[in-house]
Amino acid sequence: MTRTYWAAGTAVLLALLFAVAATVASASGDGDGSRTAARAPALYSPDAGFARDMAVHHQQAVEMSFIVRDRTKDEPVRGLAYDIANTQANQRGMLLGWLDLWGLPKVVADEPPMSWMGTSDQHGGHGAAGHDTAGHGAASHDTAGHGATGHDTTGHDMGGATTKPGALMPGMATKEELAQLGTAEGRDAEVLYLQLMTDHHKGGVAMAQGCAKQCETPAERALAQGMVEAQQSELTLMADMLKQRGAAPRG
Repeated sequence: MTRTYWAAGTAVLLALLFAVAATVASASGDGDGSRTAARAPALYSPDAGFARDMAVHHQQAVEMSFIVRDRTKDEPVRGLAYDIANTQANQRGMLLGWLDLWGLPKVVADEPPMSWMGTSDQHGGHGAAGHDTAGHGAASHDTAGHGATGHDTTGHDMGGATTKPGALMPGMATKEELAQLGTAEGRDAEVLYLQLMTDHHKGGVAMAQGCAKQCETPAERALAQGMVEAQQSELTLMADMLKQRGAAPRG
């Protein structure tokens, strides 16, 4: 377990280093603001879609991690929760910062979650680069409300990752599961958190792998690959922690 935890920590550090380097590269560009703007991804591109969706996905991981820190005194679980919350909050800031640098909205009202990973019919007719973005604005939302666009994406396979009914994106917990975590205590809270976060990481890995293959911004692809490596290491760690508690991942 110690070796696995060290590997997870190393992967997390690498992901953060990728994120810092990516932000510096994006912010500095080549000293020519017009050329930097010309390189900005399109509104419905995988680069922009991944940034928007992963920011929402990460926000729920942060939320669950803060919940479990108040529901158990187990130091290994609390330590893991702190690492996940810290890492994913920082990465979320990077993703939202990129959208600002690209001059793109953080929310697109008519964009179904995960449409950037799907086929053309799942995009609802939006092209990755050629869609006319005139008239499309941002809408305020939170983690639970991002899907309130009239598009039903639950229960469908998107880019190889399945979104369960009642959840917004692959691996994300439902409102009922979050409420259950908020009332659980001790070992029950630890097991439920590890199971929910295992599902969450599996969905996150599938999303990050999609960006690593589809995104055109080199720094964002590097960040996505760092996410894959970090979360895969944490999946191994969480499986060990569940086993120690006489439990196993769900499904």
